[in-house]
Amino acid sequence: MPHPEPLHAIVPAGGAGTRLWPLSRRDAPKFLHDLTGSGRTLIQQTYDRLRPLTDGGSLAVVTGRAHAAAVLDQLPELGAENLLAEPSPRDSMAAIALAAAVIRRRHGDVVVGSFAADHAITDPAAFESAVREAVAVARSGYVVTIGIEADHPSTAFGYIHAGTPVADAPATAPTARHVLAFTEKPDAATAAGYLATGEYRWNAGMFVVRADILLGHLAEQKPDLAAGVARIADAWDTHARQEALERVWPDLEKIAIDHAIAEPVAAQGGVAVVPAAMGWDDVGDFDGLGALLPAREDGLHVLGDGDVLALDASGTVVVPGSGRTVAVLGAPDLVVVDTPDALLVTTREHAQRVKSVVEHLGPEREHLR
Repeated sequence: MPHPEPLHAIVPAGGAGTRLWPLSRRDAPKFLHDLTGSGRTLIQQTYDRLRPLTDGGSLAVVTGRAHAAAVLDQLPELGAENLLAEPSPRDSMAAIALAAAVIRRRHGDVVVGSFAADHAITDPAAFESAVREAVAVARSGYVVTIGIEADHPSTAFGYIHAGTPVADAPATAPTARHVLAFTEKPDAATAAGYLATGEYRWNAGMFVVRADILLGHLAEQKPDLAAGVARIADAWDTHARQEALERVWPDLEKIAIDHAIAEPVAAQGGVAVVPAAMGWDDVGDFDGLGALLPAREDGLHVLGDGDVLALDASGTVVVPGSGRTVAVLGAPDLVVVDTPDALLVTTREHAQRVKSVVEHLGPEREHLR
């Protein structure tokens, strides 16, 4: 049996994680934090999952200049040559396309895969199996996404509508199906309807595709963006990198890969999905964080080693970070995040609204420390 083709992985590490404020800040976003109590930050866990898949391949991280030093500090084995620092955020398409173009110039028309730096997965073996199947399908020319098994009608995630099996998929990819469409975050009734059909999966934003196919679709769908990325990639491993970034990057279209490629190419029949159940979570808010953290005997979900006392407060999520004692009495399903310069108290029901607090504070007060 031939050895599986290696993956060349791309890890976009961006975003401020504002729904996890004040734990996550613009200058210390959530991917730099250990949010599962594992002893490894989210980006370190992502690296750990991908290394077995990139044996013989490569792994590149794309992040903002402000976070480049922290990423290399947490991932010293990555190597500076595999860190692509963005001058400014241009959303996922520009970041992924630049990394794919640089990888193509270094390694040829290999299979690349994009995986966010700030997600949690409790079953790495299932993740590895799904990605290897996606790589096999991608070699045939498809854009492949991994569809997460939806175990409840969430309104926080986008959905993938899966169609018929991919007839020309290799034998090593028996579960791949055509993608009929990507849908945005639905309301509760629509999400329940999706689950009832058995045809929908959560969209985790994982994409696996040959580098030449990805860049070809981009040239067709967004020619100006493709041309700009190509100019930067041509200069990346030369002394002209900085000049090209400063001249071209600020004018690149700001768009997500879902809108730029996944949606229009799915409409053309060019996207496949590999279904998977891997214990995935995007750790999008403190309610989701509570679901990841095991409950103590008193029913509390605690991240960290601070002194926390709870009486009749089952389901409450506490992040003690100021060094003082946190006591919760008669208040179940709360969220209490205590940091040296800011205290957040809300309910798990309103966890998605924490972003609005950051918007009201503004950039000057959001990162006080």
